[in-house]
Amino acid sequence: MYYRDFEKATLEKGLILPSYPASRELCAMGGIVANNAGGERTLKYGKTEKYVEELDVVLSDGSIATFKGLDAVELEAKKSLNNLEGKIYREMDALLTENVALIEAHRPKVSKNSAGYALWSVRDAKTNTFNLAKLICGSQGTLALWTKAKLGLVKPKAHRAMLVVFLKDLNILPEIVNRVLSQNPESFESYDDHTFTLAVKFLPQMLAQMGLAKAARLGIDFIPEAAMVATGGVPKLILMAEFAEDTIEEADAKALAAKEALADLDLQTKIEKNEKESEKYWIVRRESFNLLRKNLHGLVSAPFIDDFVVPPSCYPDFLPKLNALLDEYKSNMIYTVAGHIGDGNIHILPLMDLTKEENRKVILELAPKVYELVIKAGGTTTGEHNDGIIRTPYLPMLFGAEMVALFELTKKIFDPLNLFNPGKKVGGSFNDIKRDIIKNI
Repeated sequence: MYYRDFEKATLEKGLILPSYPASRELCAMGGIVANNAGGERTLKYGKTEKYVEELDVVLSDGSIATFKGLDAVELEAKKSLNNLEGKIYREMDALLTENVALIEAHRPKVSKNSAGYALWSVRDAKTNTFNLAKLICGSQGTLALWTKAKLGLVKPKAHRAMLVVFLKDLNILPEIVNRVLSQNPESFESYDDHTFTLAVKFLPQMLAQMGLAKAARLGIDFIPEAAMVATGGVPKLILMAEFAEDTIEEADAKALAAKEALADLDLQTKIEKNEKESEKYWIVRRESFNLLRKNLHGLVSAPFIDDFVVPPSCYPDFLPKLNALLDEYKSNMIYTVAGHIGDGNIHILPLMDLTKEENRKVILELAPKVYELVIKAGGTTTGEHNDGIIRTPYLPMLFGAEMVALFELTKKIFDPLNLFNPGKKVGGSFNDIKRDIIKNI
């Protein structure tokens, strides 16, 4: 079930799953749940885990179970079952009860996380329920195979307006984020000067993918951006805060209020009063990396530091250090930096020639340096894309040995023979990364 088809069906009811990722035209529902996906609307609506209510699953012995919210009586009934499902409930209840303080202490403090197993999400203190569907969401197919999901949906707002901020001084970025967030944007995105410049460079190729009329209109719309590149006036960051309301007047008013909240900061800003006007910014945000990938031959996508999350308050200290670190490797890769600036989820998307051994070494050399900065800032190694082969070996660095031991025990409880997607979440090594790099050359 592709998300694009799922959304067609939900829109017939006037509803959407708001945690869809940027790959909405290509991704499938299996991955959305298994990775605990998030995207541009996650700032307002939260990630997929918030909307997963029930999951039908195939357990590792081939038996079928339904995971959903259980009260105390229902939980005890499940624990009394004389099968793998009952064993899972008994042992997971004990694991969570005996390690409640440890688990809570290691709950990620940022708003988005797909690293490790979400042991902190199984028990809901507000409803006093126990729901293993929340654990399966984001487990990347390593605990059970889900076959059917009951998902909550939302009714989207009909109209949008966007405030665009051209930022030259990163030191005031946290203040901008705080003031804009106070106006409750639906999304708050960004891309950097690398992305901006490359998008203008490959503008003809980007427009060629569109119809003639649309390409002509967008070509005219991009004239100010082309002038910025030509005169060297490219800002360090372009921020896009989009406000969604039931009427266009209400959306415009929210964008204007956000602009006025920044008035004393002496910023270059612009309000796009409808979705047609803001379209070019979304095109750059969503398509810049694809443009690079398609037009730089001999280089392949190497997403090894592509999805970390840091608290927005750390931006003035964190971003200059990150940029200085990336500059050390600019001879080894071409990259864009974009992300969900409102919640600190940053995407670095490198293109590299992996036939060269010195470039392959960069993947294992640069990643721990980036993650050291991320963890020191109070962040996590992945907000949306999950651990996989490339990030699993860094889980001890993020969570510590005691929590990793709980992840290993969780895997053993669900999948004692290690049948489901081995080497992800637990049991992965740096040798797996090296092998995967070679395999994908």
